[in-house]
Amino acid sequence: MMFLKHKLSTEDLIVKCKAADRKAQELLYKQFASKMLAVCLRYAVDKMEAEDMLQNGFVRVFQKINDFRGEGSFEGWMRRIMVHSAIEYYRKHHKMQMVDMEESGYEQSVNPVAAAKLEANDLMALIQGLPDGYRMVFNLYAIEGYSHKEIAEMAGITEGASKSQLSRARTLLKQKIEQLEAKQYEYAR
Repeated sequence: MMFLKHKLSTEDLIVKCKAADRKAQELLYKQFASKMLAVCLRYAVDKMEAEDMLQNGFVRVFQKINDFRGEGSFEGWMRRIMVHSAIEYYRKHHKMQMVDMEESGYEQSVNPVAAAKLEANDLMALIQGLPDGYRMVFNLYAIEGYSHKEIAEMAGITEGASKSQLSRARTLLKQKIEQLEAKQYEYAR
């Protein structure tokens, strides 16, 4: 006789997690861990640190799961907790290096044609190679969509510092993209 394993929906898992069901927590973790690890990797120095951020984030998810009212995406709600957890971890374990620049600092954007030629993995590797403070602000602003005011509050910096860090991150990314393109051009010749 064949037994079909009944797969619980995310909504069912959430209900069971709200009742502190350990098996449901494990299944929810398995369902979302790889996506949330990708979020944490953007803020971490290395994979081990990202895994620590992930664990802390899931602890917070399970502590706050009763706050989820079913409005909007659960994955989006969880992602927001992971970002806040990663920032909290970062602030606790790293001293954020700020760069002094005028608030109206020089800002360059990355050439969209050059960026389009890069593979997503190449671009993520370039972002990962940014100095810690630059990477955090760039991720929060360009990828997560936070405003400079929100970033300043989360990271414990000024809005001007957030703008400065973003400007410097963009400048460094532009330089790295140009260097990559030059190498690719040399190989093509």
